[in-house]
Amino acid sequence: MLQIIIQGRGGQGAQTAGNLLASTFFAQGRQVQSFASYGGARRGTAVSSYIRADDRPIRARCDIERADAILCFDSSLLDARLLGAAHPDTLIVVNSSREPGHFARAMPGYRVVPVDGIALARHYGLGRIVNSVLLGAFARALDAPPLDVLKRTVGEQAPALKRENVAACEGGYRSVEALLQRGAA
Repeated sequence: MLQIIIQGRGGQGAQTAGNLLASTFFAQGRQVQSFASYGGARRGTAVSSYIRADDRPIRARCDIERADAILCFDSSLLDARLLGAAHPDTLIVVNSSREPGHFARAMPGYRVVPVDGIALARHYGLGRIVNSVLLGAFARALDAPPLDVLKRTVGEQAPALKRENVAACEGGYRSVEALLQRGAA
């Protein structure tokens, strides 16, 4: 079973990203469980989205205590509480303009892949809306779900700017692909 935590702040699109990712795994034919936790009902407070995906029915009905992967929309949220759900094999994709070496020094023992989601979102005409970029980047770093299924889901379910969101999703995917080919992450 694949267990994922998406962490962001209210208004960043983390909940939408969680819904899109869950829909993508479901479209791929997997069993999915998705739920959210809100720190408060206002912009800027911490929000979390939890996703489980498996080929068999999912019977667990508890919070995710040990994540296989974490998608973090804001590097300031990489704190002890969130990292408490990580283990040495946990993949952490974080929205940050910092180089991978920074995280290797600042967070030894963690597998962190930084993605400059804001720069890529702006490049694709989305302003500061980073969820499609980060979903593409996350899919490539995790090697799941397949890009074609993710792009189809984003194209069908993006609330606005569908073409731009699909392009941003692929752009995020390609940016991590280039990072991995360089051996930087």
